[in-house]
Amino acid sequence: MAEPLNGAPLIENGWFLEKNSQWPGQANALQVKEVLLHKKTKYQDLLVFASTNHGNVIVLDGVIQITERDEMSYQEMLAHLPMFSCDPKQVLIIGGGDGGVLREVVKHSCVEKVTWCEIDGDVVEAAKRFLPSVAKAVGDPKVELLVGDGVAFAENSKENCYDVIIVDSSDPVGPAEKLFSKAFYVNAERILKPGGVICSQGECLWLNEELISIMVQDYGACFACAEYASIQVPTYPSGQIGAFMARKSGGKGEISCRWPRREPQEMELRYYTSEMHAAAFALPAFLQRRLEATNKKRRLSWQG
Repeated sequence: MAEPLNGAPLIENGWFLEKNSQWPGQANALQVKEVLLHKKTKYQDLLVFASTNHGNVIVLDGVIQITERDEMSYQEMLAHLPMFSCDPKQVLIIGGGDGGVLREVVKHSCVEKVTWCEIDGDVVEAAKRFLPSVAKAVGDPKVELLVGDGVAFAENSKENCYDVIIVDSSDPVGPAEKLFSKAFYVNAERILKPGGVICSQGECLWLNEELISIMVQDYGACFACAEYASIQVPTYPSGQIGAFMARKSGGKGEISCRWPRREPQEMELRYYTSEMHAAAFALPAFLQRRLEATNKKRRLSWQG
């Protein structure tokens, strides 16, 4: 695993250069207008800066997490892919300290309660201060915010508690490392209700083909269906990131999450549509072949 980086030294000649051994030979760059915050939290290096063209930016351990300009593509897809794949009342969010996924989840009128576990309270406070339009749902009355270890919380949760679990984690380095394990997903399956859906940050298909294969084949083995959906985020490495999705057995209807079960109707959205939902599951040939080759015993349901 790559060592976490200090974000401040990555600012060179007025540009933040996202150089990292996790994506060797390439670096995204954003022009910096002003550094707004830089501190070491209990868990990670936290940098917030105002950019010239992408609004305010949060960086954790040297890796861009969110920009105001393109955040809606990630937040809306990671939230609404699972939320529109069922009729959720009880939702668990692990991670997502900026509050963007939370903002999208509470748009669903069917939701009765959201339990939100974020390990680093300093990230929540930074988002409230510097990205208020993203963190606008932090004080929603349906939301219970627990600042602590989401893995430990899930381990201590009762069986069949949640309709949807969303894991909005950073890369598998530092505090997010425990979220990328088979043990975590075995437990997640336990606490989901029958037919419930988990959706996790699933890494980049251009950089993490092996990990994606492991997630679908191994982490998804205890679920009725495990799939990978693609999301376009210009300021993430290679401009793309994925959503790993899996559904617990025992529910009604189609087990694949590829087709939404409800329509957005009057929901205020900037990126997600029913058409974008279905299209996210169309994968490039090289990744489709890889997932087919490693998943022969349980093919993705939409492939027949």
